[in-house]
Formats: sequence, structure tokens, C-alpha cells
Amino acid sequence: MSNLISVEVIATRILEIRGKKVMLDRDLARLYGVKTKRLNEQMRRNKKRFPDDFMFRLSREETESLRSQFATLNNMKSDNSRRGKHIKYLPYVFTEQGVAMLSSVLNSERAIQVNILIMRAFTKLREILLTHKELALKIEQLEKKYAEHDKTIKDIFEAIRQLLELPVEKPKRRIGFHT
Repeated sequence: MSNLISVEVIATRILEIRGKKVMLDRDLARLYGVKTKRLNEQMRRNKKRFPDDFMFRLSREETESLRSQFATLNNMKSDNSRRGKHIKYLPYVFTEQGVAMLSSVLNSERAIQVNILIMRAFTKLREILLTHKELALKIEQLEKKYAEHDKTIKDIFEAIRQLLELPVEKPKRRIGFHT
């Protein structure tokens, strides 16, 4: 199973919608090896296990926005491989907790294995985001530090320029008798 699906591939299927990291029902269905219709059926049969913070249905606008992000409709094929401009049902999306709950309602060996990989993908994504935040903070600290150094270096160069400027020579007084 892990040979066929890598954590990196799964991570590419994690989207950010409404400020949450989620996965589309059709992507999860493909990973679990079931039809999207069956996956959503199981979710509806166990509705109490899926509160709003575990899963939600996309609005038409969100769905259209997702479709426009993909280059072609090929990425948006339904399970029965029909292509079309309009979709019949708005998709559901599942948060990390919703994905964990799905594996319990699907209750198959494949669901358990895929769920482990998906949880690893969510964890890896969190680690990457944390690393980026830490890196951004370090860069900001370096910029502040070197901004102070830049000012000091400019002051040093100004002082050197002043030292290098030839002093204005006063006319020398001639010694002796002048007529």
C-alpha cells in the first residue's frame, strides 16, 4: 500500500478552504478504493460522527473556484469517468479529524492503511509550515541585525571620507619683509 501511494502524493491533495486544511471526498474515495457515492453514503449513515468541524459541503462558488484552479476538467472527473461542465452534487471536504473518522466508518484494511498515510501527510504538511514560519522569523531577525550594521558601516565610511578630504590650506604667510 505505502509503495503505491506516497505521503507526498497525498499531501498534494490537501487543500486550504475556509482557513482549514481539507481533502475532497472524491480524492479520499480514490485513495480508499471506493466510489465517492459510497463514501458519502457511509458518512451520512454516521452523521453524528461528522460535526461541522470534521467535514462540510462546499458552496457552488467554492466548487467553481476549485474547478478554475485546475487546468482541465480531466482532474475533476467523477468516479464513473463522465466529464461535464456542471456537477450534479456539491462535494464534501473532510478535515484531518474527519479523515480519521472516515477510516472508522469504512472499516476495511485498506481504509486503515490509507488513513495512516493521510495522517502522516497532514503531519508532514504541519511540519513544513512550521519550518517556513521559523525560517521567516530568522530572516527577519537577520535583516534587523544587519540593518543596524549597515548604518554603522555607513557612519564609518563617512568618517573615512572626511579624513581623506584634503584640508583647505590657508595661504602661507611669507616670512620676511614685504613691500
